Amino acid sequence: MLRFALRRLAVALLVALTVMTLSFLLTRLSGDLAISIAGAGATPEDVAIIRRAYGLDRPLVAQFLDWAGRAAVGDFGDSYFFKARVSTLIAERMPVTLTLGLTGLAIALAVSIPLGILAAVREASWVDRLVQLVAMVGQAMPSFWLGLILMITFGLRLGWLPISGTGSWEHYVMPGVVLAFSAIPALTRLTRSGMIQALGSDYIRTARAKGLSRLSILGKHALRNAAIPVVSIAAVQLGFMLGGSIVIETVFALHGVGFLAWESISKNDFPVVQAVVLVLALIYIALTMAADLLNGLLDPRLRAA
Repeated sequence: MLRFALRRLAVALLVALTVMTLSFLLTRLSGDLAISIAGAGATPEDVAIIRRAYGLDRPLVAQFLDWAGRAAVGDFGDSYFFKARVSTLIAERMPVTLTLGLTGLAIALAVSIPLGILAAVREASWVDRLVQLVAMVGQAMPSFWLGLILMITFGLRLGWLPISGTGSWEHYVMPGVVLAFSAIPALTRLTRSGMIQALGSDYIRTARAKGLSRLSILGKHALRNAAIPVVSIAAVQLGFMLGGSIVIETVFALHGVGFLAWESISKNDFPVVQAVVLVLALIYIALTMAADLLNGLLDPRLRAA
């Protein structure tokens, strides 16, 4: 298991280094940062002063090494627009994004796993077809459109839930449902296919022959093996939720990291944009690695792969 974990760690570090390089280069390819910071009406002298003040007159490699070295210890520099430490801004906003992402994942798992099991048990029936139809609709529905529909229906007309802010758990219900709706189709299909394959295995037939209860066969034996791909995709979906929360946070006015990214992009606040991309990517990498390790525990055969 230790060798398996070390291999996954080495891959994660390489991916993290690649993300750091790309996030740095993409901001530089977007144009002259000094001109963007100075504004459209700045004189060449103003641009030159800003270029020297922010170290943008140095070679690109030197800029990257300096930024990467500081980022490695959690120092992402200062925000051009907010006039504060970037690490402080992200730390203040991250709890909102994490709460939103975990809420969305919890709702997605609570809905998709029972639906997948039900569809597998009733394979080729009207129940199975209905579950697949729901998954297809969820896959095709734009998240921002669903968010607006929920706001109009449950926030404005019925008045059951608040439509913006982060004051209580109720503020996360509608955004969590919207995030979950995008993950439910993939999780449902994986659970269904995994359960169908597991229920057709020899060990399930042996369990039935021993007289085990239907609930024990489904929960203890079939679901454990069907859960391996679900664990992996759940970690990936949580990473997608955290990284893609910019749309949902903007629609529901949740001041998380996604909303911070939107504000920073609109204000040309490149240090914040770079840091947000890197932090969310590192979280995604960590989640993927955690899923690999958990799968290794669930299925020892994966450790030798």
